[in-house]
Amino acid sequence: MDAIYQALTDGSIGPVAKAARTVIVYLFLLIGLRLAGKRELGQLSTFDLVLLLILSSAIETTIQGDDNSITGGLLAAAILLAINRLFAFFSFHHARVKRVVEGTPVVLIEDGKVCEENLRAELIDEDEVRRFCLQQGYESFDEIAHAEMDISGDVSIVPRHPTEDERRFDAVLTRLDRIEQLLQQQGATREREVTG
Repeated sequence: MDAIYQALTDGSIGPVAKAARTVIVYLFLLIGLRLAGKRELGQLSTFDLVLLLILSSAIETTIQGDDNSITGGLLAAAILLAINRLFAFFSFHHARVKRVVEGTPVVLIEDGKVCEENLRAELIDEDEVRRFCLQQGYESFDEIAHAEMDISGDVSIVPRHPTEDERRFDAVLTRLDRIEQLLQQQGATREREVTG
């Protein structure tokens, strides 16, 4: 057991220990980023970006140890690619694995009302949701039937369809606008006739 611990913590490591370190680091980051939430992936803030850059630098040292050889780097890269492919394969063929690894979409707005509990769970405030909506052309939550954040952190919005009363009201306003335009045209015509 001491030999395994030493292989995982010692700076000068062989290919088996490098493989074990790579797998451990990959799983740690997978779990860490999953726990961090969807916002970390889809909507990076400056702090999130700095964190990811520092993480990559710290992890590189952990995986490589004192080995700066091209062979060591290629071995670590090959292992990371293989693990990633393995997770992609299992996620594709097993819905439960996909839900655990990638998560599920989160409803942000339902029938014009913000789902506060879901926002708290994702550490998103109402102002951020409002910005998402404004970016997609919605000025009010009342215009939205359903908005959800998908597993990548992108927000999809389904607009509300107007009620029958709202359609009738819009039709009356359209007719009034048309009547106003006709009256203005008739007034301009009479004015020309009087002055002409």
